[in-house]
Amino acid sequence: MIKIKPLTKEQLLISVDRLTRFKNPEVKYLRVFKDVITNNLISPKYKKSELDKMEYGQLTKLAEKVINESINKLNLPVISDYTINQRLYEYEIKTFKVSKDTEILLKNKINYNALITIIDKNSPVNLLWLKNLAISNDLIGDRRKDGLRFPIEKIVISEGITEEILLPEFAKLCDFDFDKNGIYMLSAGGKNQVVKLFYQLSEIVNIPIFILLDKDAETNYKEIEPKLRDIDKIHILKCGEFEDLLPLDLIKRTLAYELKNISMIELEFVNQDMPMVKILEEIFKHRGLHEFKKSDFAQNVKLNLASDKDVSSEIKEIIHEITNIKSFC
Repeated sequence: MIKIKPLTKEQLLISVDRLTRFKNPEVKYLRVFKDVITNNLISPKYKKSELDKMEYGQLTKLAEKVINESINKLNLPVISDYTINQRLYEYEIKTFKVSKDTEILLKNKINYNALITIIDKNSPVNLLWLKNLAISNDLIGDRRKDGLRFPIEKIVISEGITEEILLPEFAKLCDFDFDKNGIYMLSAGGKNQVVKLFYQLSEIVNIPIFILLDKDAETNYKEIEPKLRDIDKIHILKCGEFEDLLPLDLIKRTLAYELKNISMIELEFVNQDMPMVKILEEIFKHRGLHEFKKSDFAQNVKLNLASDKDVSSEIKEIIHEITNIKSFC
């Protein structure tokens, strides 16, 4: 006899959100299923060590039972239609390299038809996409129309947060929307982390990866190059960091916005032949302000973008390269 502590509506949404993020399917399904069983299955009770040794089929059945019973307790509709489950399965095995054991996790009978009734318009894009799986006859067309990002076709890895914040915005100014075209953008947090992240992703995904590196990352390029697949591409910046690609007028406009009345002396800093990050650090120091932070400044640059004139030639080149990587969709 199985006895459960039902998941709340909020807990169900969190679990489904975690199951539909762009992550290694085996890792995310095992984590969510084990969490649900550990926290919400009262009887029989399993230790973590027992779950770690449990066959994937049994694990799936237990998690499925807890989730579906929780749905029943909320009086959500019970519909024996597994179209969403099948579409999720097809997406995951197309996007990721999936083992036969992982396929067992993916071939679950979770009542997604009930769960999508509690997803609202303010939910994360992966949940909006999940809801769309129940009704769409054209998943790519709906993604392009509604900017759902999923199904994801390409990955872009950058070193820092500036690129993650601004590159999708520059692309929009060039009539290329990352979310509408299935581009998943993420920053690694440094050039060495880019190498590590590329190694990890290239082992598990079937889709192209675009790597963006600063000019001083030649060593990292050489570490990545042997593992590049035919579908992948690297772009090394021609000068310094991504901040060095920002047009001076855009920099000055952002500074005027952030600092209110920027002085002629501070504008002279901008005209110096120095790395842009160093210049910005000097301006903030001259003002006696808080420490210059790339992420905060990038957010203010984003607010001050006006037209494609704010997109430098190399940024346009990068966007063109991303656009032209062949995808499988």
